[in-house]
Amino acid sequence: MSEQDAAHSAKGADLGDDTAADRVAEDRLAAMSFEEALAALESIVQTLEAGEVPLEASIALYEKGAALRAHCDAKLKAAEERVAQITFGQDGTPTGAASAEYG
Repeated sequence: MSEQDAAHSAKGADLGDDTAADRVAEDRLAAMSFEEALAALESIVQTLEAGEVPLEASIALYEKGAALRAHCDAKLKAAEERVAQITFGQDGTPTGAASAEYG
């Protein structure tokens, strides 16, 4: 990855600012499936491990990776909660899902 590509990829990685670009990045992240976010995270890890990215772009990529990791964690937790709601009959076969009301 060239420095220019890395800098371009790193733009909008800081999800903490409340700019239009940041809101677009947040919306894009929220719309990602677990698999899409994981693939993007793996790409960032490979780029950072290659060590060919300037410091500032590396920091921005790391921040973007942290946001992707949090997104993946949230998706996994939601999936685990859905699985935990599956109910089983006396014969051990799934019969449906229990109510997903929490507190």
